[in-house]
Amino acid sequence: MKFIAEINVMPLKALLDPQGKAVTHSMNNIGFNEVTNVRIGKHITLEIEASSEEKAMERVNEACNKILSNPIMEGFDYTLKVIE
Repeated sequence: MKFIAEINVMPLKALLDPQGKAVTHSMNNIGFNEVTNVRIGKHITLEIEASSEEKAMERVNEACNKILSNPIMEGFDYTLKVIE
């Protein structure tokens, strides 16, 4: 079976996000005063071939933990869909 994973990698809430802080400040400077606490992350999509949804999830978790995110500084979540 073939799956598509939509992965979001974000800085951990406990850590400062300098890029998000800069965007928050810039948005306030141009009149978007209602915007606060911007966080900047990554969105990754990948296709994966696996014998089952469970196997696909195992491999996506492994990829996220080993290469797509830095577990010390980032967390991730994802959705998995079957490609027909």
